Amino acid sequence: MAYSMDLSGRVALVTGASGGLGAQFAKTLSRAGAAVVLASRRMDKLKELRAQIEAEGGDAHVVMLDVTDTASIKSAVAHAETEVGPIDILVNNSGVSTTQRIQDVGEEDYDFIFNTNVKGAFFVAQEVGKRMLARARGTAPGAFSGGRIVNIASMAGLRVLPQIGVYCMSKAAVVQMTKAMALEWGKFGINVNAICPGYIDTEINHHHWETEQGKKLVQMLPRKRIGKPEDLDALLVMLASGQSHFVNGAVIAADDGFGI
Repeated sequence: MAYSMDLSGRVALVTGASGGLGAQFAKTLSRAGAAVVLASRRMDKLKELRAQIEAEGGDAHVVMLDVTDTASIKSAVAHAETEVGPIDILVNNSGVSTTQRIQDVGEEDYDFIFNTNVKGAFFVAQEVGKRMLARARGTAPGAFSGGRIVNIASMAGLRVLPQIGVYCMSKAAVVQMTKAMALEWGKFGINVNAICPGYIDTEINHHHWETEQGKKLVQMLPRKRIGKPEDLDALLVMLASGQSHFVNGAVIAADDGFGI
């Protein structure tokens, strides 16, 4: 018997959609039937991705979003809901990192990471969550059949790694944020979960795996391989779907066993 998860009729907002995992998440949700809103600062990349999705028969829209600016967050979410409809699914994906030893981290480096990975992620989820709550309570127009928020954390939020200590700290905060939101919003039918990816090959880090340092890292991994963006597809669609109604506050490692 075939089993499928259909997101038809659902609206999904994907932050950090201009490349890497965000672009893959957007394409995956579209292929599952959702109308996707692509959000980031790089509008040219978003428009290219929209064209790709539309060429496959999908429904895609673009919106400018700077997650470090709360006014931009409010504007982007309002624009998305005006143009496409109430948001049912949020993939909270925007993230940045630097590579430094702890003693070399300056205030600007710290703020650069935390303003995007923690503050930005929080206020994006809060803005979408407030709108979901209003529909769930019947105080805002629009049908509500359950909300899904998927925060993209990292295995680095579960296991500290050298030279990216502040990034690890920020993603650990995202893990706790996920649990806090799940606790408060679950009773309203809003499920909040986190995916903690391991090492994934994207256009941003692709060159690294061919360097001596990158090759050494691969040899340290349990199965001596790195993942592909599509390795997260099934997990993402499950968490975004109605079939995940009993999954709330989960922090799921998708790291090929690296955290064991």
